[in-house]
Amino acid sequence: MTRASDTDRAFVLGIDGVPWNLLRKWIDAGELPSFRRLRDEGVAAPLESTIPPTTPTAWPTIATGARPDNHGIYGFQKLQTDYTQEMNTSADRTCPALWNLFSPAVVGNVPMTYPASDIDGAMVSGMISPSTNERFAHPTELADEITEEIPDYRIGLNWYDYAGEEDRFQKDLNSLVAARRALMNRLMEIDDWRLFFFVFTAPDRLQHLIWEEDVILEHYKQLDDILADVFEYVDERDANLFVASDHGFGPISKFVHLNAVLEQEGFLSRKDRNAAGSSLAQLGVTKSNVLGTLKRVGIDEKRFIQSLPKGLVDGIAEQVPGDHGLYDVDFEDTIAFAHGPSYVYVNDIDRFEEGAVAPANVDAVKRELRSAFEDVTDPDTGDRALSVYDGDEVFPDDDASPDLIVVGKDGYEEKTKLGDDVFAPAGTKAASHRSEGVFFAHGPAIDGSSGEGEPDDLSVVDVAPTLLHSIGEPIPDEMDGEVRTELLEADVDPTVRRVEPQATAGSSEESSTDGDVDEDFDGVEERLKGLGYME
Repeated sequence: MTRASDTDRAFVLGIDGVPWNLLRKWIDAGELPSFRRLRDEGVAAPLESTIPPTTPTAWPTIATGARPDNHGIYGFQKLQTDYTQEMNTSADRTCPALWNLFSPAVVGNVPMTYPASDIDGAMVSGMISPSTNERFAHPTELADEITEEIPDYRIGLNWYDYAGEEDRFQKDLNSLVAARRALMNRLMEIDDWRLFFFVFTAPDRLQHLIWEEDVILEHYKQLDDILADVFEYVDERDANLFVASDHGFGPISKFVHLNAVLEQEGFLSRKDRNAAGSSLAQLGVTKSNVLGTLKRVGIDEKRFIQSLPKGLVDGIAEQVPGDHGLYDVDFEDTIAFAHGPSYVYVNDIDRFEEGAVAPANVDAVKRELRSAFEDVTDPDTGDRALSVYDGDEVFPDDDASPDLIVVGKDGYEEKTKLGDDVFAPAGTKAASHRSEGVFFAHGPAIDGSSGEGEPDDLSVVDVAPTLLHSIGEPIPDEMDGEVRTELLEADVDPTVRRVEPQATAGSSEESSTDGDVDEDFDGVEERLKGLGYME
């Protein structure tokens, strides 16, 4: 260890989507005794998320101490030069995570960790895992043990499927939390660890569908009960405890369709559709519906398409409209498009196969785009609906980063749907992500005298380096975050030196990404649609 530390162990409890304002209010009201102890004896502060504040960017940032332009994960999917998209896997992360830097480690249900990595310890992958197959866990036999010991275990549930059935949703969500808690308890039986990192994603799922404080409080009481168990566990092992959420949450009333803005402002063009295609669209016949039907009757879509003459396939594709945000874009006549859902790309000829903008003109186009998005105004209220960020400023270390990041202001959520209207009612979706999550720290190396809400500028990028320093580990010089020494007992400057990770992210040691893994993800896009993350 590089500094005098009272412990060399750290436990990270992730609570996806929990906002600072609600949790603080209920702690003050005495509703959450375990969280109150965490605040009173340790550090409690708001935690600024990534831009945009999304699960697939923020959890890798918490785990690596690096921004998305350095860890490589901008979303659930990565955009290709031909405008198609592929699912990101654990191997697409280009910075080592905490579990690669020191060990043994126990990692459970952390989003964006599929397939499970071959680490020194145990890992059960989390959100985006397509199934509980052998790549879901390391060592591989752990997957079978989980299936046997926790037969009700599942990766998640699609809250969109429960519209109008809130009671059934809460019952199923409680079952999901119970199974997740059983997994955590099972992993707690492993006593040989220096890092224990476990995430509960249920708060996020609940709040998307139900934004009612009495319902949310009851769920947070479950989290408080889980925290009580974790407290007992880490106290017995003299470990530092870190509790964090990847982003906050708040109510929304409307969606804002970014590609519709671009089309109306003349930056995006659609392909011409003949009468047959228009009629099919009106009947609800779309590419995803057709492919979904093939899947339900047991027909492999890729093999089916490959068995048909290419001319026939192309003809059908021209007739059947797409419902993905980019299916119907005429890229040769498009200056910019949205993908992700928060990212806007200039259609640069050096970057995309059907580019339309010369590199020398990109900056001028970005200025025009920024002005167009900043001027988007809710016709019912007169309020401006969008915040716009320059990709070069948010992601300075990656030339391939998005050109702009466009995020809905409070009450609005950005979408990439290519429709006729810029605004649409949020409908089933009651709430969505906001930037202010939560951070708590407690343990032998934590200074509990800083007071609630201090520091007020803590970021998700600071969690990993602060954790490493708290247990005496060196800080890799690739990390973008800072060691927040004001949170720690010993006011000692952090040691910074290059650290050789035990397994380099993106290598064959980190995870397997062969063709079988690609096939694993065939059904994940539908699940992401069910979670409201894709059009």
